[in-house]
Order: sequence, then structure tokens, then C-alpha cells
Amino acid sequence: MTSALKNSFPHVLQWLQEKDTGLFGDVLSRWPTLKAGPLARRTTLEPFFRAHHVRSAAVITTRIEAIKSAVALTTDTGVITPNALVVQALVAQLRVTLQAITDFDNAIADHAQGHPDFPVFDALPGAGAVFAPRLLVAVGAHRARDASAEELHTYAGMAPVTERRGTNSWVHWRLQCPTCLRQTFVEWVVESSRHSCWAQAYSQQHRDQGKAHQAAVRAVAFTWLRILSRCWQERTLYDESLYLQALKRRNTPLLHNRAKVS
Repeated sequence: MTSALKNSFPHVLQWLQEKDTGLFGDVLSRWPTLKAGPLARRTTLEPFFRAHHVRSAAVITTRIEAIKSAVALTTDTGVITPNALVVQALVAQLRVTLQAITDFDNAIADHAQGHPDFPVFDALPGAGAVFAPRLLVAVGAHRARDASAEELHTYAGMAPVTERRGTNSWVHWRLQCPTCLRQTFVEWVVESSRHSCWAQAYSQQHRDQGKAHQAAVRAVAFTWLRILSRCWQERTLYDESLYLQALKRRNTPLLHNRAKVS
């Protein structure tokens, strides 16, 4: 779709950056070419954008001004017509796909919330409606399989691997693991740093040491999986204040970094 639009109607890609929305498809259905857009009146465009939950008057004004002042890339009907037909066909598929995604999201939410372990994952910082079901599936319900945090680290690919050859050695993360599973943990850890003060401080501590972003994420993930494993095994909801008290009792330097970040 992007390729077809770039050949005939690239302006809409600048007006609407997010293509996986109903607004994007409805704009192309109502104004399939640039010629149709500028002909629309402002009294038509404003209610149209508001009906699609665009509340900012500045955004609406900017888009309308861009539509009215747009200059066509080409007027060749041999280019515009076939690309417009391709776009309309893809828009129809996009609508079906978006509806299917919504149906899947609703089904996942219903099944996840009915699971007895769901509160354990829902209580994690940054989990929310997106990551709580993913973490629930990633960890599973068979506690005997991952009886310790080390087993969960290894299975998820978070445990570091030391490789030696002669007198040389280097450390890297595990290559043979379920990559989708590991990606779930990595994405959640990145999000958790926005909601957990110690995770943010721990990540910043590694960045201050000269570590790369991904190395800092892996370090936070290693600690998070230990906490997650303990909460999961004991069916205990995560409490940030209790973990901070434990850090205070151990007088960890992380508390000083947390104060700097705060």
C-alpha cells in the first residue's frame, strides 16, 4: 500500500503517519486521489476528523491546510488509476485485518483475566493489557518446569553464555532459545523502566558505566526474571515498596542512583 501511494498519492502518508487505523482507510475510501481531497469543503473535513476521534483543533487545521495546498505528484491517469485501484483493494483487506486484530485482543483479554495466575502478571509495573497476557503465556502454569529463576533465565535466553577458545573468552546472550519468548520479556522490561523507579535507576546505572542500551536492558531483564519467578512460584503480587525496602536493608548503591534519576 505504501508503495502504491508513493507512486500516485504520497501526500496521505505525510498527513497520516499511522496506517493501522480506521482513519487511514476511511480517508482513502472517501478521497482516493489527491484531486478529490482539495475539493472537499472545510465544513466536511472538520466533522470527518472529529468523528474519527481527532480532538486537537491544531492538528485538524494543519491537516486541512495541507490538503488544500497539496500539489499533485503526477496527473497521468495511467499512473493514478491503477495505483488507486490497488490501494482500494488493500484498504478493504486492511479493514478485515484490523477487525480480526480487535477480535483477537478481546478474546485474549477475556481468557487472560479468567486465568487464576493473571493477577500476578497484571500487578507487574508496565504490564497492563498488552504485556500481562503475553507474560502469562510466556511463563505458563507448570511451576515444576521452571522451578527456579535460573531455569527460567536459561529457557528465556536471558542467562549469559561464556564462550572460550584457547586463552580468549567472551560473554554473549544465549542464541538457542525461543526468540518470540525472549522478545516478550525484553519489550516488557523496556516498558517497566517507565513505571518502576528501581528498574529505571538500574538501567541508567549500566548506561553510566558505558554499557549499550541493549546490554542495560538485558541486565534489568535478568533481575526482573528473578523477581517474576519468585512472585509466580509463591503466587504473590509484586509490591514495589517491599522491593525497595529490601534494597535499603542491603544498602545497595542502586538507591543512590535512584535518587539521582528522581
